[in-house]
Amino acid sequence: MANAKFFESHQLNAIRERLLTLDDSKWAMISTVQLKDPTTSLIVSILAGALGIDRFIIGDTGLGIGKLLTCGGLGIWTIVDWFMIQGATRDKNMQKIQNYLY
Repeated sequence: MANAKFFESHQLNAIRERLLTLDDSKWAMISTVQLKDPTTSLIVSILAGALGIDRFIIGDTGLGIGKLLTCGGLGIWTIVDWFMIQGATRDKNMQKIQNYLY
């Protein structure tokens, strides 16, 4: 629950249940998983979103290159990402933790 800000609220219960049934040998791997902070992603998106840096940070290399080459979709994609980047970051965190849990 200390890392709840890294995930969507509807995903927390499933993560908790899976962690309770997890074998003790996997705890070391789970504790070393580097999760991206959605607030940091939002700040980067506001400051340098037109260059695609926000997408590069969360691991969406293809979208980052697309934003870089189109100057953030002529600014439109940049503005849309201000509202969507936190959710995208949380989804990437969920994908990363699922690789270790399942």
